[in-house]
Amino acid sequence: MFVGERMSHPVITIHPEMPIVDALNLMKRQHIRRAPVVKDGELVGIVSDKDLLNASPSPAESISVWEMSNLLSKIQIKDVMTTRILTVTEDTPIEVAARLMVDNKIGGLPVMRGREIVGMITETDLFKMFLELMGARDTGVMVTALIQEERGQLARITQAITEAGGNFISFGQFSGDSPSNRVITFKVNLLNEEVVTQAISPWVNKLIDVRICCE
Repeated sequence: MFVGERMSHPVITIHPEMPIVDALNLMKRQHIRRAPVVKDGELVGIVSDKDLLNASPSPAESISVWEMSNLLSKIQIKDVMTTRILTVTEDTPIEVAARLMVDNKIGGLPVMRGREIVGMITETDLFKMFLELMGARDTGVMVTALIQEERGQLARITQAITEAGGNFISFGQFSGDSPSNRVITFKVNLLNEEVVTQAISPWVNKLIDVRICCE
């Protein structure tokens, strides 16, 4: 799956000379947490609501509310924006974008088509994908189990569920507690917990949890 299929668009952009108070109000109205900064059609920075909320005038021992408001009104986006911008393109694999966000501790990436910004891929977009991948909105038997890291083990488990009459809604796998095993989690329907447990028990090291989920 590619970024272009999951990005948020159209893009709400901010001018570098916009006062931070106006930008914060815009973000609140549009329910966004970050926005690319564009000048003359060029991407020049990115700013988050955290950047805006943390912005303050020069330190002072005492300052009145009026003076504080006056000073804040003079701070512009260009004074607080991040100019080191990581970007992706529409054909960037979604997992590459996610890795960039995690490794760099950022919540969103501008999506570029040449020099034009065409979207944003954010942590919210990734959370929505996670819900779909885990079948979070569908009712079924959710299983979490520890299995041996061995060729053909997943095939045995899926075959056991299929032969029992089950239908897979979702399937995922994660690192185990050693290189010799892994954790799997999946959701199936058309079966109850007891039948699922009996079907897969011969093929798992440890059945961590079995439950009806998301009714």
